[in-house]
Amino acid sequence: MKRFYKTATTIEKDGKWAVALDGRIIKTPARSDLTVSDDAIAAAIAEEWNAQGETVDIPAMHLTRLINVAIDRTPGERQAMIDEVGRYCETDLLCFLADDDQEDLRNRQIDLWRPIREWAGKTLGIVLLEAPGGVLHQPQPPASIYAARAHLSPMDDLRLTAFVFGMGLYGSALLMFAVERGHIEPLEAYESSILDEAWQMEKWGEDAEARARHDAQRTEVSVLTKVFSLKNAN
Repeated sequence: MKRFYKTATTIEKDGKWAVALDGRIIKTPARSDLTVSDDAIAAAIAEEWNAQGETVDIPAMHLTRLINVAIDRTPGERQAMIDEVGRYCETDLLCFLADDDQEDLRNRQIDLWRPIREWAGKTLGIVLLEAPGGVLHQPQPPASIYAARAHLSPMDDLRLTAFVFGMGLYGSALLMFAVERGHIEPLEAYESSILDEAWQMEKWGEDAEARARHDAQRTEVSVLTKVFSLKNAN
């Protein structure tokens, strides 16, 4: 749509921070005020709106979209979102290594992925087992699935929303836990998540479509950096 405002600013309202366009607070799709509890997050949203040109590209405003979901949908879907982490743990990317005939790729996966799995086991009590070569499903310890869900329960709506978004982007709950806890950077986690594809491109040549998709997803990863760099995001 055509840009209809001059400036986006942050204002304090009822103990929270809102983003206003020429003084009028932005509304979510469900017509709630777009508010957060951290002024840095509000400033980042305002920056997205101020960065728009003659037209407003809503799909490219990743933080605004994430906040909309956190306000409009997450409160009513928290348990379903928490349960989703259990399903991801059952099929976590980091548990499935390449076959022995792809030794180079397998060694790279071990070098990058095994330390994350070991960290999750020691730090969070989430012990996920590697699947033997060629096995499509490895049953995981129920205690680990319980522990994963338990870690999500105290999260506020924005962090939970960002966690589930990142988990889907990475294809891994463990990578997202490492990001949420500050163990690794969001972009580092993303590069680990596309290890297989990067190896294939090294071997067979770069795919223009895959490269464009990865570049777009790297941009989306910036949302995780903004959310999880703040201790008090809402």
